[in-house]
Amino acid sequence: MKVIRFIIACLFSYTLLGFFTANAKMVLYHQQSSALTKGSLRYINDSKVKYVSKPKNYAHVVHKADQHTVRSTKGKKVSFTTRYLLPSPGKGAQHWGNPQSIAMDKDKYMYVVYCPTNLKNKGRIVRFDIRVLDQMGIRLHPELLQSTYVKTNGHYSKMQKQIQKHIKVGPLFVTGHGQSLAYNWKNHGLYMWRDNEKAPRVPSSQWGYIVHVDSNRLRPDKMIRFRLKRGRFSVPGGHTLTFDKSGNAYFWSNPGFGGYIYKGKIHHRSVKFRLTHQILRKIPGTRIQSMGYNPIRQRLLMVSDGSIASFSAKRLNGHGHLTNSNFEWSEFAPIREFEGIAYDGSSHGNLLVNHCPEVLQADRAF
Repeated sequence: MKVIRFIIACLFSYTLLGFFTANAKMVLYHQQSSALTKGSLRYINDSKVKYVSKPKNYAHVVHKADQHTVRSTKGKKVSFTTRYLLPSPGKGAQHWGNPQSIAMDKDKYMYVVYCPTNLKNKGRIVRFDIRVLDQMGIRLHPELLQSTYVKTNGHYSKMQKQIQKHIKVGPLFVTGHGQSLAYNWKNHGLYMWRDNEKAPRVPSSQWGYIVHVDSNRLRPDKMIRFRLKRGRFSVPGGHTLTFDKSGNAYFWSNPGFGGYIYKGKIHHRSVKFRLTHQILRKIPGTRIQSMGYNPIRQRLLMVSDGSIASFSAKRLNGHGHLTNSNFEWSEFAPIREFEGIAYDGSSHGNLLVNHCPEVLQADRAF
């Protein structure tokens, strides 16, 4: 009898184990050691960069189905022109909400994080197979992508159904603010901060959380919890994220007296960042919106609304070798809400903007 009970107990245990394994959505790793190192700091007078204040009102697009251009008015010359008008409404007439960040791999997929305004700290990732969509002529007719979920007389057209096949809509999950989705050029993974907020720009805790996103299921499958703390210096976590071709991770912040740049590595179960030694006297604007990396020019970009600054990533090595001459900066008009910038293997950045969600591409290396 005892043997039978033992066998039944074992079978029950394995059944439970199989159940929880099959239904587990995410593995959580708790990092015990500090994830931050910090050394001596010194200011860099990056006077090429000009501060652009957040506008009282953003520019809203009137003719939403038209192609648009956002041109620089000061600094480095560049024009961004509509590449994709993003679907509005979303699948099943869903209101996907505001796009918050963008990531692109070398030549196939574009990922956009949407966070509905009525859901706090939650959002979803939508994946676009841009290689196929471009072959279908979407770049010549971006309004087709914008209206792909708009029915006519209660039905979708044949073209709409074809476009929909190459858009994958992920499930809702806890994203935090959602503006940090990034593609790791070294291991081809997708990562983002889970930066929950209890109020706008007020973190809900002092813990840092970075998630790895399953690029097929479009939801996190792994999360690392850690503290960015060294002595009395503590950072709750980042709101931006990007990677270079060597797999180095970066984010930037503004504690109130200059731009701090962090550089590090995200491993399978642990994270390590260092506060680089140079503080930027000038930051591009009020809002920290995004950070990007140009894989061809090997430059890091700091994105604020209507303002983008960039510098060579290798100049952060060691104690840092940034000088004012290394910076590029552009101010733009009209003032659109800049959400992120991503690269698909070329040197022409793809800018995600709001208030008529769309992706615009630079007309030159930027």
